[in-house]
Amino acid sequence: MTVSTGNGAIGQPVAPTSPNALKSGLARAKGRTGLWFVMPWIVGFFLWYAIPMVASLWFSFTDFNLVSDQPSRFIGFDNWGRLFSDPMVRQSAWVTIKFGILALPIAVLFPMFLAYLLVSKALRAREAFRALFFMPSIIPFVAAVLIFGGIMNGQIGWVNKMLSVVGINGPSWFLDRFWVYPSLVFIGLWGVGNAMIIFIASMNSVPSSLYDAARIDGASQWQMFRHVTFPIITPIIFYNLVIALIGIFNYFLVPFVLNNGSGDPGGATLFYALYFFRQGFQFFNMGYAATIAWALFVAGVVVTGLLFWSAKYWVHYEYET
Repeated sequence: MTVSTGNGAIGQPVAPTSPNALKSGLARAKGRTGLWFVMPWIVGFFLWYAIPMVASLWFSFTDFNLVSDQPSRFIGFDNWGRLFSDPMVRQSAWVTIKFGILALPIAVLFPMFLAYLLVSKALRAREAFRALFFMPSIIPFVAAVLIFGGIMNGQIGWVNKMLSVVGINGPSWFLDRFWVYPSLVFIGLWGVGNAMIIFIASMNSVPSSLYDAARIDGASQWQMFRHVTFPIITPIIFYNLVIALIGIFNYFLVPFVLNNGSGDPGGATLFYALYFFRQGFQFFNMGYAATIAWALFVAGVVVTGLLFWSAKYWVHYEYET
């Protein structure tokens, strides 16, 4: 191809633009446009997550106090040494572990059980039941906890009054060391709607041809669930398990609202996150509180990493051969 110059003369041939160069330029332009779209998230991530995390890591090596008029001092690993020798840290960690052993299986199995019932074709008005089970999860959880605190009150609560009708003397649900964990788990069932909806979606995605083949082979309902439904929904089980595990590590709201963060009865509800709050925002030892928070973060990363490692043995994906 040739072009003419301004005076009418014929200039040198001009090489055509390479298709690969056009594609590369278009990709760069799209990349810049996409970057502008995600820029609010990037800015928010650095402002509200990355920078505060780095600052809290620095605080863990200082004696920073929120209300002290003295400048904070670098004290090295003193806070970390205190962490490993603090009996309240061990107690709050053990409280969290005990509660997690009880709550974690229920937090995964109960919404899966509800979803299995609500996808049954034999159930009438399935959509209405799904809405009814999901609606509690959109109610502010603080309000729900306050309501349950009144319903399950040992003296004037409805639960104990109904039990008294049949001759049962109900306990003080939140003041009894034996009943406090089941009571907290029961309150947690109020918000299983999100997990239930995800399980319903995963169960509805199971190909019906697999169920037809299982019926031809004479499989029972339990065998179809065990050998057809369960393997296909294991990625969703894994997802909900990770979410529930993170929720156990950060368990704070319910005991704080019910007992004002006192840890009653007898420290049975002094969860790890609650002890962190006490050190940071009641005693204002923000340096030590940052150390407690980073220890929780490390523990969470390790446990979640082990869970991801175990996934290759029991989580099955459709695209895997």
